[in-house]
Amino acid sequence: MTMPDAASPEVASDQETLREALAAEDAALERIAPILSHLLTTPDHSLFSDEIVARIRGMCHHLAWQVLRAQAEAAGQAGREAFAERHGAALAEHFFGSPALLAHCHALAIEWQLTEKLEVQYGIDPVLSPLVQELIADEDSSLASAAMASLTAQARFAQSQRRMELPLSELPGDLFHHLLMGWRDYVGQVRSDAMIRAESKLREAFDEGAGRIALLARVVTVMGNEGLQALDIDRAGAALFLSALATRSGQSRTATVLSTNHKQTARLALGLRAAGLDSGDVERQVLRLDPQAEPQRAVAAFATEEARRLLAETSISGIE
Repeated sequence: MTMPDAASPEVASDQETLREALAAEDAALERIAPILSHLLTTPDHSLFSDEIVARIRGMCHHLAWQVLRAQAEAAGQAGREAFAERHGAALAEHFFGSPALLAHCHALAIEWQLTEKLEVQYGIDPVLSPLVQELIADEDSSLASAAMASLTAQARFAQSQRRMELPLSELPGDLFHHLLMGWRDYVGQVRSDAMIRAESKLREAFDEGAGRIALLARVVTVMGNEGLQALDIDRAGAALFLSALATRSGQSRTATVLSTNHKQTARLALGLRAAGLDSGDVERQVLRLDPQAEPQRAVAAFATEEARRLLAETSISGIE
């Protein structure tokens, strides 16, 4: 079939349609944080997946428990778990008011949901995908080492998600700082010496580069031009696929994860094009994630850099 000329009225119309779809999808993403905040503080979850809400709640409670346990340890208290349990619910409730934290936890919950779906539907292992297995055996020792480290981190992620937990060490650096500032805000002006010591110790122990998201990004970076391989979700698995899509399209990983939702097809297709896939491969990946997705024909008319510019023009507050 002959493709329409890039300057034709038909292509211009398709591009405008894609822009409008992207704007509508962005508006939907803008509403995520307020909805999550409401659902986490009310008993009625009928408008949102109970599983997702429970997972986010569990992660926030685990984060609260970790900082409180560190405080009890710094104070030399014997009942550290009891102290964390006693105050954990209230601190977690305070964390529910952070759009940035909720957006991150929401993205992790959605990613795990996708990971489980791929395992059930296509038999893709949630930890060791075919591509990661190949990379571990690569002759390039730096690539093999990065792949092995990401495998270990993905195994931790799977275990944490099954427990509905989120280790502090897995937070991005800016969000780790944001969380500790939220802890300070919760306590107010009355910060004890134990809390000050606990915060200092947590900061000293934190290493963003050892976290799963950073390790996956490192694999994509070391792969260089071969990173296109990671945009095949059957070979790469969800974790590496999402990191490759985020890195190569210039989007945040959170926005990338949310683009896998069945109502975010325009963003997903445009992201895949921006990451370097041709229109045929874009369609194949979109349909793999959502067999009922509407074709995004206008994507073919965008060059890779044009697609990146269009994505960069969108501003989705609270999920970056």
